[in-house]
Amino acid sequence: MSTTLAPNASALTDEQSAFVEAIRDFCDREVGTREQRDTLTNNGRHPHNMELYRRVAELGWLGISIGEEYGGTGGTMVDLMLFLEETSRGMLPIGGFGVSMISAGAVEKFGTEELKQEILGGVVNGNVESIAMSEPGAGSDVGALQCKAEKVDGGYIVNGQKTWISEAQFASHILLVCRTTPGGRKHEGLTMLSVPVPSEGMEIRGIETMGGEVVNDVFFTDVFVPDARLVGAQDQAWMQLMTGLNLERLILAGLLLGTAQRAFDDVLSYIKEREQFGRPIGSFQALKHRVADLATEIECCRLLTYDVARKVDANPGALFPREASMAKLKVTETAKRVALEGMQMMGGYGYATEYDMEGHVRQTLVSTIYGGTSEIQRDIIGKTYGL
Repeated sequence: MSTTLAPNASALTDEQSAFVEAIRDFCDREVGTREQRDTLTNNGRHPHNMELYRRVAELGWLGISIGEEYGGTGGTMVDLMLFLEETSRGMLPIGGFGVSMISAGAVEKFGTEELKQEILGGVVNGNVESIAMSEPGAGSDVGALQCKAEKVDGGYIVNGQKTWISEAQFASHILLVCRTTPGGRKHEGLTMLSVPVPSEGMEIRGIETMGGEVVNDVFFTDVFVPDARLVGAQDQAWMQLMTGLNLERLILAGLLLGTAQRAFDDVLSYIKEREQFGRPIGSFQALKHRVADLATEIECCRLLTYDVARKVDANPGALFPREASMAKLKVTETAKRVALEGMQMMGGYGYATEYDMEGHVRQTLVSTIYGGTSEIQRDIIGKTYGL
């Protein structure tokens, strides 16, 4: 059980407090034991379970921040952060939710009404949505992408490869960022298309990673995408992306905040019970001070994350590039530190697959890479200061 009520009891409404408790009860009941989690995830290989995901959808939780006109509950960004933090802390295997919300955010801002009904309504009902930006030669430098969509009568013909595409194997659609107009500046001529899965000419191949089966290569060979699946305006995807990346970074901050808290809870429980030299190892000053530092850092992350969420709620049209990047940077780096120090405090048991800590380490290490590396976040923050 978590040692805190996120973000803190006094900051939540009665409804939000009840929401947090409901999520915790569900996680404790459904995935509260290692045996339950292993059964649902093939021993940690698959961090998304579609059957459980659809059950969460039936509770109405997947539409927490989606408008009521699309079947959601129209909640706030703070409500979304609560859901992300608590499901991540509870280790609920719904890894497709974060990327679904990122994809849905772009459609909500720029899609036609028909696409909104299809995509947003689908997320509410348990569909997974994916987004494809990275390519073998375009990672942090998104503007260097080369996947091409040629305009033809009635739509587009797509050719190229995308890589590191999260949960594409479960997706109903892939929000594809591709190049429609070559030449000119590299950030010009980019377009968003919503591509149904499966589509003729599309191939999805899983990439084996130390985190399990999460990401994929996606190949497009003469894939036809109708005009009706254009998201926003042709050749204007770069500016559309800039508005969405800040949402993505805040979503990732919420998720990794929950992971940091879970890693902390796990190591705290261990050092209270593990005895050496005749007493619990947590009573030794070296570990006690470590725990104090980690708890303080997590609380700083929590305050930052929810502060940014409240700013977004107060001014939904603003981008908040500095604040969103700060949240993503601070939370992911802190989560990595908590997991690594948790492993150190647990000794050999922290490295053993019998315990969850080694999984926390794998999950947090990659979090400082996806969604914009820590180096990219620092660069963005620096630019907001005119550097």
